[in-house]
Amino acid sequence: MLRFTDNGGGRSPVLLVFVLIMLKMILFRHFVFQGIQADKLLPDAAAVLVPLALVELFIPARWRAAAHGALNALLSLLLFASTLYFSYYGTVPTYTALHGLDQVLQIKDSVGSTIQAANYLFFLDLVIGLIFYAVNRIRGVRKEGRKRIARPAILAGIAVLCAAVSFFYIRSGSGIPNELVQAESLGFINYEIAAGLQAGKEKKALEDGSAEETAAAAASLQASYPYAGEGGAPAGKPDLFGAAKGMNVIVVQLEAFQNFPIRLKLDGTEVTPVLNKLADESFYFPHFFQQIGQGNTSDAEFMSNTSIYPTGEIAMSTGYGNREIPSLPRLLRQERYETSTFHINEVTFWDRNRMYPALGFDRYYDKPSFNNDHFNAFGASDEELYRVALEELKALQAQGKPFYTQIVTTSGHHPFKVPHDRRKIAVPERLAGTQLGDYLTAVNYTDYALGQFIDGLKASGLWEDTLLVVYGDHFGLQSQDTDAAWASAQLGIAYNELVSRFNIPLLIHVPGTAGKVVEQVGGQVDIMPTVAGLLGLSLKDAGYAAFGQDLLHIERNVIGMRYYLPTGSFFNNEILFVPGKGFEDGTAIDIRSMKPVIDFSAYRGDYDYILELMRLSDDYVRLLPKREP
Repeated sequence: MLRFTDNGGGRSPVLLVFVLIMLKMILFRHFVFQGIQADKLLPDAAAVLVPLALVELFIPARWRAAAHGALNALLSLLLFASTLYFSYYGTVPTYTALHGLDQVLQIKDSVGSTIQAANYLFFLDLVIGLIFYAVNRIRGVRKEGRKRIARPAILAGIAVLCAAVSFFYIRSGSGIPNELVQAESLGFINYEIAAGLQAGKEKKALEDGSAEETAAAAASLQASYPYAGEGGAPAGKPDLFGAAKGMNVIVVQLEAFQNFPIRLKLDGTEVTPVLNKLADESFYFPHFFQQIGQGNTSDAEFMSNTSIYPTGEIAMSTGYGNREIPSLPRLLRQERYETSTFHINEVTFWDRNRMYPALGFDRYYDKPSFNNDHFNAFGASDEELYRVALEELKALQAQGKPFYTQIVTTSGHHPFKVPHDRRKIAVPERLAGTQLGDYLTAVNYTDYALGQFIDGLKASGLWEDTLLVVYGDHFGLQSQDTDAAWASAQLGIAYNELVSRFNIPLLIHVPGTAGKVVEQVGGQVDIMPTVAGLLGLSLKDAGYAAFGQDLLHIERNVIGMRYYLPTGSFFNNEILFVPGKGFEDGTAIDIRSMKPVIDFSAYRGDYDYILELMRLSDDYVRLLPKREP
């Protein structure tokens, strides 16, 4: 075997380790980018050779084999984890995803379901190597290296040359907003380095900035976009500002709830009878989309309360839980509302123990507040969640206190296994045992439990004095487990892998106001301005920056999305746009017909606008003041 050795005869199989790691880089590209991509292996090779050469230069000869083995094992673990991450989230993680490692055990059922046998190929050589090592130790076999070819000057030259090649790729790819294209162009290791350099650059750029100046710049930018026609409210629509003034507010966030099950029938049986009825009596937004980042459910909570985009680089609860964030709870506390939030998991999950004070909630209710009826891995069912919430809300009602309450459900969490004795629907045989069948069973239970809560609100006299907002936090169906064409055929609907997957419902019930289907496109960043408008509260007068819009008072909208789609992706009233390296090589889909849009040149302005708006949102939240400990 060809080995690098020093004059003392120490063995270091660096060339073998290089070949093994490069094979894993190829395997990673196969899993993530659906091809070996031999023409893109140079940046991978350059990035791998730098640490290998440095080990040869600076690690004592007797420890080099162990050092190379450790490097191989570390990269194997990172590539394995990143492959699983991509299969679930659809993006290549950066080093900032390490902040969420402590959350993995909480969702081990979901993570475990994404693993495929082929993913373990990243560790095959390590297992074989350990077996050979054990056998040789038992036999006492030692073999000396046959060739001595490494010299410090050569190794230093290799390290410098490869570092220069990596730097060239990092610099040339730094302007690509699409994270997947950037990762594909730079290679895994260089992509991680580029993320670190970009974070440092952004931090330096913010040193002389202020949240107030950034908010003013965002307001100026938003004033340039034709959200509403002349006169403010859309033509022919009533002015609904203040329609729910003084009412209680309940916001229900439904776990993994997509929009397509609403009004869907399985062999004549309604999947969501409660939400179907509620949609008839409410403002129902069928073209509403998720915008979450790394924090998933917690990011949806953050956005609905702040109208600030997640940065995409870290869960907002983790990265910004130490700030004092302008939010709906803070705004309503000024109006003498009691504010609370309910979630059946430990409050430390996704650092909610930091996020809830950052958002200004008076109190939160977490795992110890509920009886564990062992519904799923999280514990308590939605029925138990609503039972506790209703009791607390009735107590506030008895005290004559208006309240703002957010309720976060979990019974619909991936992998969607509803206990047999809690199932309320029997899916057709053709869907039994499939993720789609399990998902619809979970959605149906979520709908049932919400119905029980609504009945409780009506029985307690709260219904007629409460603004109820219901929306989904993010998608449920995984693309790798549920083929879009197959789902369309099974359900008899048009299901698109992107548009339908990211389409979540929004329903707003205003007592005394007739229900209406609102065709306006919107996203989670629009929830806070819309609720504030119905309550008759001006965010502008309160000095609040909002990066979304009041959906009941605009004629046109554009919302950005990243993380599950590349940065630069957006939804507007007509299309979903996903960039390539930039705008020109992007793709577009009609959000209603689900058909590709060939000529999307007319939307270049929306692309440039949303990139700038999201940049300003990022700057704004980074500049917000920190809370007192």
